[in-house]
Amino acid sequence: QVQLVESGGGFVQAGGDLRLSCSASGSIDTINDMAWYRQPPGMQRELVADIARGGTTNYSDSVKGRFTISRDNAKNTLYLQMNNLKPEDTAVYYCSAVVAQHYWESGTIFWGRGAQVIVSS
Repeated sequence: QVQLVESGGGFVQAGGDLRLSCSASGSIDTINDMAWYRQPPGMQRELVADIARGGTTNYSDSVKGRFTISRDNAKNTLYLQMNNLKPEDTAVYYCSAVVAQHYWESGTIFWGRGAQVIVSS
């Protein structure tokens, strides 16, 4: 199996910064696309940003210019640097990864359990 564990969430005032990390472990041959999603209170889960294995990134309009997604393929770790946080960024943040457990596979999506981010006004 594959485990994804997020860390780095917390409480911050508007305008502050946080850095989330997501470490993947277990039966892993290759990690392809990785992504951060978030689920605000009472709302559906939404894509924040994603990154291909080669480094190509994509951001939602709401975070573009404030958040930076990155990854360390050698460490199987995903990051999200969040700057100039706003109260509307309050949510549970989830990482996901498309993991091939064997070289012949295209991959299966795995999810972390989430990290709470609270931004006060």
